[in-house]
Amino acid sequence: MGMSASAMLVYGYHLGGGDIGWLVHGAGEYGELPALNWYDPDDEEGDGFQESAEHRLLTQLAGFTETDWQADGYFTREREAKARIGVQFDTHCSSDYPGYLLIAKGITAHQGKTQEIDFPALAAELAAVDADAKLRAALDTLGLRPTQERAQWLLCSYWG
Repeated sequence: MGMSASAMLVYGYHLGGGDIGWLVHGAGEYGELPALNWYDPDDEEGDGFQESAEHRLLTQLAGFTETDWQADGYFTREREAKARIGVQFDTHCSSDYPGYLLIAKGITAHQGKTQEIDFPALAAELAAVDADAKLRAALDTLGLRPTQERAQWLLCSYWG
């Protein structure tokens, strides 16, 4: 299996992580994630940052507290809950050294492909779902304050 590169255009926040350090207020001297009451980076048995953050958003913003993934209809209910939140996590850079993104919209052009972009239609779509408010609600729920002043379009790459 080979490696390939992708271009990503996303609307949201770059939270950092990995080798670049966390790009949030309260990060440590070397870019460490500030203390959060819902995530322990030293817990080797627990979920990683993204999984823990997604779980927090599902329980706090969407009221989805189910844990039995084998229950009939579980994944349908989980998908509906994620849709209600209106934002998601994505990563850029590489799978070995991820930079975390909290986004309301993402477009990816995989290696060798192009992607047409209709910015007026995207702006209308984001306004219709109040993407900025959903991003702020997610950040408040997570207790994160990005150093990036506001949500914006970000061009990123992914190699993996």
